[in-house]
Amino acid sequence: MLVTTKELFAHAEKHNYALPAANFFDLTSARTYAETAERLNKPLILAFAQSHMNMLTLEEAAMIGKFLAKKSTVPIALHLDHGTDEEVIKRAIHLGFTSVMIDASEEPFEENVRRSKEIADYAHKNGVVVEAEIGHVGSENSLESAVNSQSIYTEPSEAVAFAKLTGVDSLAVSIGTSHGHYQGIPKINFDVLKEIHHAVNVPLVLHGGSSSGDENLEKCALEGIRKINIFTDFVTAAMNEIHKNQPNDYFDLLHSASNGMSKTLEHYFTVFHTKPYREGES
Repeated sequence: MLVTTKELFAHAEKHNYALPAANFFDLTSARTYAETAERLNKPLILAFAQSHMNMLTLEEAAMIGKFLAKKSTVPIALHLDHGTDEEVIKRAIHLGFTSVMIDASEEPFEENVRRSKEIADYAHKNGVVVEAEIGHVGSENSLESAVNSQSIYTEPSEAVAFAKLTGVDSLAVSIGTSHGHYQGIPKINFDVLKEIHHAVNVPLVLHGGSSSGDENLEKCALEGIRKINIFTDFVTAAMNEIHKNQPNDYFDLLHSASNGMSKTLEHYFTVFHTKPYREGES
């Protein structure tokens, strides 16, 4: 069933867990994530990043995501990840994405507020929920971002002001993770997470979940993060499975890749303590 992240976050907050936001980039990856969630009876956020529009058009991503979500018996939200262009974000809203992210996190605070509020106002009129980012999660040889950049950590006082000024439905915060292939295990600032979680009245999101360490991510899920983005770990697992099985043809290759991604999502459902959820639950 196709839902917004708002319903999913309410359930996650009540039962204290995080939802995986699995970034898809083609039909195989999207279908693998949806089928894994269905098999395990777990809610899911199917995320498509603006930066992946060179592999799949926005129209194709909308068609794939909506089709898979609507035919599933578990709740699935279709989310535009890291939308940096207002035109793309508004097009995603009208194509049927149920959640969009406006990423103006590299802008000065006032400009980030202005752009995020404008998208929030527009999306809410169309029944779509909005995520924004305060602080900035940088990149380490990133497959998720087109540009490498340094992290800018979230100031709790700015997070409080930002949430109030913009009216966004969820807030991505920077507490020590990094996009892409992180070298080593990042040190998460859990004191800052605790302070933000207690001060901000919207669900919190963590970007750069890949390579961040199971212990770190589990603690994030249990201490206030409600959505954790994963991409690089999926494509890494797909390649590892391909190398392990040495497929003889293209069809076996796809099967191996899908198997690697499915096992990764199943793993993170466990790490994040994701609970089963049906539409209409509270």
